[in-house]
Amino acid sequence: MSEPLVLGIETSCDETAVGIVRGRTLLANVISSSVEQHARFGGVVPEIASRAHLEAMQSVIAQAIKEAKVSLSDIDAFGVTAGPGLIGALLVGTSAASGLSLALDKPLYGVNHLSSHLAVDALGSDVDLEPAIGLLVSGGHSSILKVADLASDVEVLGSTIDDAAGEAFDKIARLLALDFPGGPAIDRLAQAGNPTAIDFPRGLTHANDREEHLYDFSFSGLKTAVSRYLQQTPAAIRADVAASFQEAVVDVLLTKAIAAALAYGCESLILAGGVAANSRLRAQALLRTEEAGIRLRTPPAALCTDNGAMVAALTSLMVQAGQAGSPVGFGADSSSGLERLLWR
Repeated sequence: MSEPLVLGIETSCDETAVGIVRGRTLLANVISSSVEQHARFGGVVPEIASRAHLEAMQSVIAQAIKEAKVSLSDIDAFGVTAGPGLIGALLVGTSAASGLSLALDKPLYGVNHLSSHLAVDALGSDVDLEPAIGLLVSGGHSSILKVADLASDVEVLGSTIDDAAGEAFDKIARLLALDFPGGPAIDRLAQAGNPTAIDFPRGLTHANDREEHLYDFSFSGLKTAVSRYLQQTPAAIRADVAASFQEAVVDVLLTKAIAAALAYGCESLILAGGVAANSRLRAQALLRTEEAGIRLRTPPAALCTDNGAMVAALTSLMVQAGQAGSPVGFGADSSSGLERLLWR
């Protein structure tokens, strides 16, 4: 099928999202976020997220169908995030998608959340980007991926050994008395600061670290350094702290990702995930990939955070590749890595 009409459902965390694509053309992308319900707790509460998905699912699907100007009976295949993510949230999405698939007798694809973030880059493009290096940076994941085929062959070269970059942003935002989620708040504050004001550490970049963790990340030492700096500097300029912290994260992410692209002879770097919406990361990625002679592919900021379009995009690629869907009754997996691109 050259241009399948696919509906994708994403419920791995705090967004109830539905996207509809035809081939590589985005027709609808509807998101209902429960982030405001979690803000007073300073982080996502799984039970609240699951309840919010239950309450929003039907209306989000209906709105997406309306925006795409199609009917449910027109859909050729359904896709849904099956992992990783919050198990209760995942089960809401997989249950909804399974019901639609059974009722309409259409194939269902349980897909990987991480590879979906990379696949969204295929929307609106007819360019074949493989092989490429993927830099996936989100609230729960910071990974460098070697992409031979988005639909079937994605290899993890490195990942975080402690907090992901997005988690580090949230924790530093709390230290700076900023709003949740921390990423956008630090991004805004950092624009008024000096990114070279404070020389914060770059984790796992020393020679002895590179031997064992060449493409891995660690942000625990950076978080500790920022915390100590704030304790020891009562008159600290918050904008400078935010900008310098952000610069340290961006520097490490891009240094390792570009090194991987050069080492593996990949001409393209795909920047994806929620943190890929960060303005400094996007600007520096463009500058540094140009210097390295690497093509940068970055989805629009609105498609970097969790969304249904990315699930539909990956599902569409799988359908076009002739892959069979998932069996009825497949289970969600909260901790699955990229060893499972498609639930069988």
